[in-house]
Amino acid sequence: MIRRAFVTLLGGAAAWPFVARVQQSVPVIGFLSSLSAIGTDKRIISFSHGLGEIGFAVGKDVTIDVRTAEVKYGQLPMMAADLVNRRVSLIAALGPPAALAAKAATSSIPIVFVVAFDPVKAGLVNSLNRPGSNLTGVTFIGASLGAKRLELVRELFSNAGSIALLTHPNSPDAREELQDLQEAANSKGQKLLVLTASSDRELEEAFRSVVEHGASALLVLADPFFFQSSDQLIALGARYRVPTIFWTGEVAAAGGLMSYGASISAAFRVAGTYAGRILKGAKPTDLPVQQPAKFELVINLKTAKVLGVDVPAKLLALADEVIE
Repeated sequence: MIRRAFVTLLGGAAAWPFVARVQQSVPVIGFLSSLSAIGTDKRIISFSHGLGEIGFAVGKDVTIDVRTAEVKYGQLPMMAADLVNRRVSLIAALGPPAALAAKAATSSIPIVFVVAFDPVKAGLVNSLNRPGSNLTGVTFIGASLGAKRLELVRELFSNAGSIALLTHPNSPDAREELQDLQEAANSKGQKLLVLTASSDRELEEAFRSVVEHGASALLVLADPFFFQSSDQLIALGARYRVPTIFWTGEVAAAGGLMSYGASISAAFRVAGTYAGRILKGAKPTDLPVQQPAKFELVINLKTAKVLGVDVPAKLLALADEVIE
């Protein structure tokens, strides 16, 4: 989907202008997103706040040309090539499929990405401190993050016979975390039930499998498709009475049981500041890839009550936010 007109902000209270280039002197940022228009708009708001910190007002000092793949990753290479042909000043890439497509499309236009995987292992950059080439950005990568999530789930369900994991079959974001989780589970003697889904039908099949195998909880790994489908995941968790744990507090606040991860809005704000600095002359290779300074534990007690889950006091004391 291509959008260069007006995008309604959350709550319908205002509109943010994303307009076609009206002057050659105004830089254009191509925003390449793996998500839908709705999911992308939230990220653009945070990204625009970061631009504002560097002195760029969207619609006045810079315009944003948006491409949304609606989690149809095969469309991203064509969208990236179109942005390159339009000679945008910079490409902001949301999600690993978008970042990889942007990298393949250009070696000269600066690219600022936001991803959850290790961008060095994925071949996006040479190193975190000295990215090299034309890319830099933000990654959610954290030491033993998968192991920490598993530890929290085991704290919530101390007698769990098995814990289910939900991953996208082609997710570069979740690959490293899945390995981390499997190693952590082996060290604790914890049984894992690994499930995959890449469509709405497969999501429901996954929840049925959780119930059929008697898993205590479902841990959803990071992927743009799952973020896109977060409302459905929350609804399925309620319907099948499956305690579901996520990677971002946004989903826990919307009705998921628990989450552990970094702030997505903060990551896109940082990406916006990087975009602004590059537009003012900084080179991507001189801007280290940023990692989160903090990971937050969010627990939704409303959802816990509906599911009949008794959250231990110790876990509540560790939480950064408790939704009551």
